[in-house]
Amino acid sequence: MAKILVVDDETDLEVLIKQKFRKKIRSQEYEFLFAINGKDALVKINQNPEVDIVLSDINMPEMDGLTLLAELSELSPLIKSVIVSAYGDMDNIRTAMNRGAFDFITKPINFEDLTITMEKTIEHARHLKETLQAIKENNILKMYVDENVLNFMGNKEFETTMMTNETIEGTVMFIDICDFTSISETTAADKVVKMINAYFDEIVKEIIDQKGYIDKFIGDAIMAVFRGEYHLDRAIDVALAVRDKLNDLTEIGEDVGFIPKVSIGIKSGEMVSGNIGSVSLKRLDYTVIGDNVNTAARLEDTAKPNQIIISEDCYKKVKESFKCNKVGTVQLKNKTTPVTIYEVLE
Repeated sequence: MAKILVVDDETDLEVLIKQKFRKKIRSQEYEFLFAINGKDALVKINQNPEVDIVLSDINMPEMDGLTLLAELSELSPLIKSVIVSAYGDMDNIRTAMNRGAFDFITKPINFEDLTITMEKTIEHARHLKETLQAIKENNILKMYVDENVLNFMGNKEFETTMMTNETIEGTVMFIDICDFTSISETTAADKVVKMINAYFDEIVKEIIDQKGYIDKFIGDAIMAVFRGEYHLDRAIDVALAVRDKLNDLTEIGEDVGFIPKVSIGIKSGEMVSGNIGSVSLKRLDYTVIGDNVNTAARLEDTAKPNQIIISEDCYKKVKESFKCNKVGTVQLKNKTTPVTIYEVLE
């Protein structure tokens, strides 16, 4: 239903409007409000902020229509106005347009012309509101969705390639905040959320700084993906920086005796990147999957607090750049063959 405010000191106009638009009113397409001057109109708008358009006369006591236009542009710029006046000279038209009027209709009113103008103005007002809402929703979306996903959504082929995928070469890293679950059991919920958000914020800064992206938050853990040149080196740089930074971030959990430590698993190689989920449900997750992703998760499970664990093939690629220590051969969950793992020290 379009909500229309009519501002005119001629009380007969209210009766005429209700007669001319009775079918629209009955079918709940239009709802009309009425004010006798600009001041009254501002009161009505404060009481009914969902007003779509204003139809206003110019000559009125206390506050005229041109002054009302200026007030409306400050109070509610999304409300579009149409001046309906017998004073249709060029000076009034120019003043009205300069103060934000969407259109100008002269009296005596041609109701066919008024109907067309109202529909056009309502459509414009709604388009503005929808655009503003889309901007708000987009800003909210950015808080929940990684930039890589948003870039993918902006691709022209997005609709036709929603379920396609590609094989990429990259590095996956899982970072878990150790023993945080036990703190959650004994600490107030708002404190828990504050702590985990503070830790995540520091971790995310390091990931972004090395041009990685957050694939997902998993409880008190983060899954991150790195692509492009030196993706493994950049992931390890992040892991070292996160470990050192969280070691110094003691004041946040000081009152509950919690000192943050992280266990990190890193694996590089081929993986499948794409949208995983159900088109029917309209729920998709833009992520990476594959054996190397699973292995990275298992390596994180193996890591002790403040330990960064990588596989032997990763060690061979970075042994000249990072100081590592051989941990030994372990049996990873759901793996038939034991794997040799290394700890990155510095």
